[in-house]
Amino acid sequence: MKIGCPTEIKPQEFRVGMTPDAAREAIAHGHQVMIQTGAGLGAGFPDADYAAAGAVLIDTAEEIFAKAEMIVKVKEPQAGERKMLRAGQLLFTYLHLAPDPEQTHDLLASGCTAIAYETVTDDRGGLPLLAPMSEVAGRLAPQVGAWTLQKANGGRGVLMGGVPGVAPARVVVVGGGVVGTHAAKVAAGMGADVTVLDRSLPRLRYLDDVFGGTFKNRYATAGATAELIRAADMVIGAVLIPGAAAPKLVSRADLAEMKPGAALVDVAIDQGGCFETSRATTHADPIYEVDGIMHYCVANMPGAVARTSTQALGNATLPFLLALADKGWKQACADDPHLLNGLNVHAGKLTYYAVGKALGLDVLSPSLALREGA
Repeated sequence: MKIGCPTEIKPQEFRVGMTPDAAREAIAHGHQVMIQTGAGLGAGFPDADYAAAGAVLIDTAEEIFAKAEMIVKVKEPQAGERKMLRAGQLLFTYLHLAPDPEQTHDLLASGCTAIAYETVTDDRGGLPLLAPMSEVAGRLAPQVGAWTLQKANGGRGVLMGGVPGVAPARVVVVGGGVVGTHAAKVAAGMGADVTVLDRSLPRLRYLDDVFGGTFKNRYATAGATAELIRAADMVIGAVLIPGAAAPKLVSRADLAEMKPGAALVDVAIDQGGCFETSRATTHADPIYEVDGIMHYCVANMPGAVARTSTQALGNATLPFLLALADKGWKQACADDPHLLNGLNVHAGKLTYYAVGKALGLDVLSPSLALREGA
């Protein structure tokens, strides 16, 4: 199979869809790998590393999209990239379609087959291709939140760990999954007073068993959430419904009850955000203020640590990438129902229920799409 990896063009996105090691593995399986010149530079992988792995370096994205049977990326294809997709071509990347009707319609119109990293599952009920970036974003959230809290950036001027005689920052993490757990660990490690909110009692028990004493947890009733948010210096939104738009858990009205200069860090912004006042920002202009509350809503947070993120993502995606290239998408998905769960679009039809529900579109079941697939 001809596998193409273009340079990411989303603002301040420095990750790359394939590492030189991944390219070497795919080539060893008998596939041709085409890498756009300079695609890996932002993650610290020079062209020479890809050439040494046996990849073909291509100057333009247009040529890669024209020649490749499978396109491997990190972020969702931007408008110009979507115009280059074609019927029968396989796209393997993060998509986050539920809050993005324009991208969804463009992918449907292209006729391509699109498998989304964020909806591939595993036999433990996890999301193995989302998990590494959730780990990165979770660990980054307190770091960027601490920066947002600095007075020069509009925040309250509160130090995460305080100092002797002065209380530490109060941090509330909404959601105790992968993002929330990693955010809580790092925030607590910075010395903050941390509480995690979640609605799953088994998850709360797990957090208590493993991290008891490191940070606190509360069941996420509306009352408990409101109480904690009012007292918080920082709130980290870490809620995920796989493939669906994130629920709005903090309303604009709630901001009036918060401390002036408090920081909201919305890690769920890729799925539309879990704060009513969230809107996607970039690393170049990451924060904004609404009603005296500072918002950090960068939609590709892991891109800030591109080398770590690229390596972590590559470790997770490689087995699936090889399966798709070795067998073709149809046989690979027939052999692996967890990979089939990643199928979001095929031949002009939407194949992921949560996206259809969010956007009001008809959905073809993935199993039927598999039977119809070419």
